Amino acid sequence: MTTVSEAAGGAPVRTPRARSGVGRSVRDSLVVAKRNLIRMLRIPEVVIFGLIQPIMFVVLFTYVFGGSINIPGAPVGNAQAYHEFLMAGIFAQTVTFATAGAGAGIADDMHKGLIDRFRSLPMSRGAVLTGRTLADLVQTALTLVVLAVVALLIGWRTHESIVEVLAGFGLLLLLGYAFSWIGALIGLSVRTPEAATSGGLIWLFPLTFISNAFVPVNGMPTFLQHVAEWNPFSATVAAARELFGNTITTVPKSVTGAWPMEHPVIASVIWSLVIIAVFRTLAVRKYRSAAV
Repeated sequence: MTTVSEAAGGAPVRTPRARSGVGRSVRDSLVVAKRNLIRMLRIPEVVIFGLIQPIMFVVLFTYVFGGSINIPGAPVGNAQAYHEFLMAGIFAQTVTFATAGAGAGIADDMHKGLIDRFRSLPMSRGAVLTGRTLADLVQTALTLVVLAVVALLIGWRTHESIVEVLAGFGLLLLLGYAFSWIGALIGLSVRTPEAATSGGLIWLFPLTFISNAFVPVNGMPTFLQHVAEWNPFSATVAAARELFGNTITTVPKSVTGAWPMEHPVIASVIWSLVIIAVFRTLAVRKYRSAAV
């Protein structure tokens, strides 16, 4: 936006009007997001390799474990029941594992001094991280689209309306965006991209496997059942299954009576928003202290 005033000689002079803090932050975030998306397009192997791992998980879990894991309430050896049980877990694992890439990317920018270059520009401080996480969200959405096509090819089906199915994918993307802020904090806290990758994965494996993603929790020890059902990852998996229509109605939602499993959609939204609020605040604060 500009305003017009007259100089001493009577000629009009255009002067820029200051943008509001929110408007400037949004604009700067979108510019940084565009920069990261262009970078991804120029390095397509990053996207390709990011697609290979979840596809491998789908194939391995479907054809190696599909016939040996029984889902309560489903006929014994029913592979189709396990396909529908599995896919929400694979989708959720895919969006959360993108955390490691987000952390490594930010650590790489720090290591190369790019963050210092951003510091010298008249831009919102939080925009650097917000733009990066938005670009990662776009890449995650692309990965989910490809993965959903692969899932349909191996026999996965949804049984609810298109609106509910899209809402399920929306919750998955919200979880992925929330976890990308954890990755951002890790990337700002370590010295090298390799450390960020390791630090981004070491806690994800117990988080995703001590959950309802790949096996029913009723077979776990009692203590782990409680952990799994209060796991924010489990809440999103259960919510996605409910919205996809991939649940077996004869089976109780929760083994331990945990509230998140009884109300998975609400719990998923709450968990994701809390994670965003907490870790975005910590990441932006870490960024400011690291960039002074």
